[in-house]
Amino acid sequence: MTDIFTALADPTRRALLDELADRDGQTLFELCGRLAMKHQISSSRQAITQHLGVLEAVGLVHTRRDGRYKFHHADFAPLRAVSGRWPIPQENP
Repeated sequence: MTDIFTALADPTRRALLDELADRDGQTLFELCGRLAMKHQISSSRQAITQHLGVLEAVGLVHTRRDGRYKFHHADFAPLRAVSGRWPIPQENP
């Protein structure tokens, strides 16, 4: 679980997850464009690939190859496991 927190500690990786939550199944080219336009993150494609690798290693991103393209998909199940470990009590009205 520590790896998930380490992965989420980086603002670029959080922005990548935001973009995949907004529109799942994007290519590296699409993600780089959206990061530059919406988040003013102008990292190289190689740097973004490394960030995606960290997210993939902890199970937050899965990659599917279709021909010469790779499509990246978010998987928020590991985050549900975190919230299950420390459930937030319901507030009384």
